[in-house]
Amino acid sequence: MIRSFTLAGALALSLAAGTSQARIVGERVERPAPDRVIVSWTAAGPVDVYAAERPDAPRERMKLVSDDDKDGRHEFAADLISRPYFLLVDVADGQATRVAERVLPLAQGSNFRDLGGYRTEDGRSVRWGRIYRSGATPTLTDEDLRRVRELGLSQMVDLRSSEERVLAPSKIEGVPYSSVGYSMAAIAQNRNAGVPDMEAIYRGFPELLAPQVRVLFASLLRNEGPVVYNCSAGQDRTGFASALILRALGVPMQTVLADYHLSTTYRRPQYEMPKLTPELIASNPGAAIYAQYQKDPKYLTPQPLKDSSGRGYLTFALEEVDRRWGSVAAYLQAEAGVGPAELARLRALYLE
Repeated sequence: MIRSFTLAGALALSLAAGTSQARIVGERVERPAPDRVIVSWTAAGPVDVYAAERPDAPRERMKLVSDDDKDGRHEFAADLISRPYFLLVDVADGQATRVAERVLPLAQGSNFRDLGGYRTEDGRSVRWGRIYRSGATPTLTDEDLRRVRELGLSQMVDLRSSEERVLAPSKIEGVPYSSVGYSMAAIAQNRNAGVPDMEAIYRGFPELLAPQVRVLFASLLRNEGPVVYNCSAGQDRTGFASALILRALGVPMQTVLADYHLSTTYRRPQYEMPKLTPELIASNPGAAIYAQYQKDPKYLTPQPLKDSSGRGYLTFALEEVDRRWGSVAAYLQAEAGVGPAELARLRALYLE
C-alpha cells in the first residue's frame, strides 16, 4: 500500500485511518536551497530511497538514490525546474511511501501547493501531482513559469471575482482557463465597521461559489491532466474548494483543516496583487478594496485563519453546507451534479 506525506500536525490522525501500523512515518520533503532537496522520515529499520520526475513512476522506472539508509535523511541534488518525487521503501517488508514537496518553490508565487499525499479514512492516499491549489499568479518570474509548465497542467480554474481577474491577470499561459464572473461586492458587503466579517463571508461561500465548484469538479472528472485552481490569496475561496475535494475523496476533517491552515505558512501577499495605480483604483470597483488592504500594516503578514476563540473560518462554510444541504456529498450532487457514480470515479482517479 502506498502511504504518503502528511502534515506534522495531522500525521497521527491520518495514519490512524490506515488498517495497519505504518513502519515509515513523518516523511517530508524540504528545499533548503534552490539546488538541494532533503527527504526525511522515521522508520524502525533501513529504507531505500528512489527518485523520479513523474509522480506516478513505478519503482522499476525510478532511480535508487540511497540504499539501506538508516539515518532517516537523504540530501538530494535537484534543479529548480524539474520536480522530484520520492519513494521510500522499507527494506524489511517492502512497504512503500510516496512523498514530494508540498509547496512549489516559486520565486514570486503564493500558496502554490500540491494536494497530494493526504491519507483517506479507508487507508488510501491522494495522488501526488494531480491537483494543485494556489493564490493569484500575476507576478511569476520566467523561471517560475518554466517550473509551472513542467507540471503539465490541463486546466486552470480561477475562483476570483471579475474585478480581481482584471487587476491581477494570471501570467500562466498555454493552459485552458475557466472562470465564472461575479462582483467583488458580493464578498465586500460582509463587513462590520469596515472590518471583514469572516463568518458571514465563509457562510456565503457555498452559494456564491456553486458555479465555480461545478466547473472545478467537471474538470477533475474529465481527467485530462493535472488541474490547478486559485483565488487571490489561495486560502479562503481556495480553502473552501479544497475542503470539498478532500472530503469528496474521503480525507478526514482533521487533515482537511490542517491543510487549510498551511495557507498562513505558505502565503506571500506581496506576489498576489500588483501595485495599484490611481488609474486602476478609479476605473475598477474592486481596486479600492485592495488598495485599502495594501495600506494595512498587516497586509504583508499573513494572519491565522481563525476567530478570537480559535475556531477556523473554514468550519463556518462547512457548517453552512451541513445546515442547508445535509452533507458535502449532498451539496456536490445538488450544486455540481456530482452524485455517487461521480464520487466513485473521483476516488478511482485521484486515490492510490
